[in-house]
Amino acid sequence: MKALKIIGLSFIAMISLGTYAQELDANLQFRPRYEYRNGFKSPMSNGEDATSFVSQRSRLNLNFKQEKLKAKLTLQNIRSWGDVSTTATADKNGVAVFEAWAQYDFSPNWSARFGRQVISYDNQRILGEIDWIQQGQSHDAALFSFHPKNHQLDLGFAMNANAENLVAPKTPYTTNYKSMQYAWYHTQFGKINTSLLLLNTGYEFEKSVGNLEVDYKQTFGTYLVFKDKKWDSNLGLYGQTGKNFNNNVSAWYAGANLGYALTDAFKASLGYEFLSGKDQDNTSLTVKSFSPIFGTNHAFNGFMDYFYVGNHQNSVGLQDAYLKLNYSLKKWQFTLTPHVFNAPNTVLNASNEKMDSYLGTEIDFTLGYAVQKDIMVSAGYSQMFASATLERLKNVTDAGNTNNWAWVMISFNPKLFSLK
Repeated sequence: MKALKIIGLSFIAMISLGTYAQELDANLQFRPRYEYRNGFKSPMSNGEDATSFVSQRSRLNLNFKQEKLKAKLTLQNIRSWGDVSTTATADKNGVAVFEAWAQYDFSPNWSARFGRQVISYDNQRILGEIDWIQQGQSHDAALFSFHPKNHQLDLGFAMNANAENLVAPKTPYTTNYKSMQYAWYHTQFGKINTSLLLLNTGYEFEKSVGNLEVDYKQTFGTYLVFKDKKWDSNLGLYGQTGKNFNNNVSAWYAGANLGYALTDAFKASLGYEFLSGKDQDNTSLTVKSFSPIFGTNHAFNGFMDYFYVGNHQNSVGLQDAYLKLNYSLKKWQFTLTPHVFNAPNTVLNASNEKMDSYLGTEIDFTLGYAVQKDIMVSAGYSQMFASATLERLKNVTDAGNTNNWAWVMISFNPKLFSLK
């Protein structure tokens, strides 16, 4: 620890050439997580066995501030315990840059940020950090923000490429989106917080041999939050249009939640989400299935990730009705959330006959315990009671096992030093 303080003091001494007030702080995060997977993301087939492993995130965060200048650097290593390189000289997991940005404040109301950064808004349904996955989600982008009192307008721009090319590549860029632009506006009217989002994402594809094109899809909508004493509620409405791999897009989303604090320690919430989809017997090329784009999808539609977490895209959509019960006691937190899932569009069996719309019921239970300020222990258990319709969607023909998932995670967040 003394060595780290000396390094920090030396760094400050080197950059303190003027009279600017400067701040530097550094902190670590170590987050190992054990998981037992027995039907995670998809029902288990007979003959398949459950698996378990430990994954870990290790992060170093450096934050710098000097008058109108701010900067952040976050380095991380993501690994499964026991996963090492086959060579003796290198670690194939390596260290990656999660965040690396600099921000300049032109005035108290105007700022600009450039570099790799987290882009997260509202309830993270469309744009989020996805903190549950160990690697998280960040973007290489430029962000311009205008934030006078009671208003905030953010304009973001991103453009991606695989390398510093000399000529246009002959193969499409498929690592992520090719380009992105968005505008997010937030304000407050009394007890109602209002956000408006317009997001334009472009994905490159090979329309024909040697002919690369970028199709743009627009996601637009609003997110409203109301809070008053013991009541709180939110409503999200979004639509999607544009093109997706040369096909027209016409999709929409609606989600609402109503919560009430029965006591200081106990809160109950009722929620419902509708994500549009497409009948399996619909031969139209129009994309009618809503995509949450960059949302923190693990936090929605059940923790077992059966929907929209690397799956269920361009499918029959989803209806999710849920009840969320939260109870806190001193350093403890408990949450119980049952979900009832239905398909809003037609699912066909092997004989092309319409199946029941009920997909299944999932029950999620989580608990957390704050050991001390910078140490948190959390755990959870989930079970999916899948229907034959869900098994059909997941292409599981020989199911019959119990589908459950359990996890335990410890998060250490020590602060190394803070210098002013």
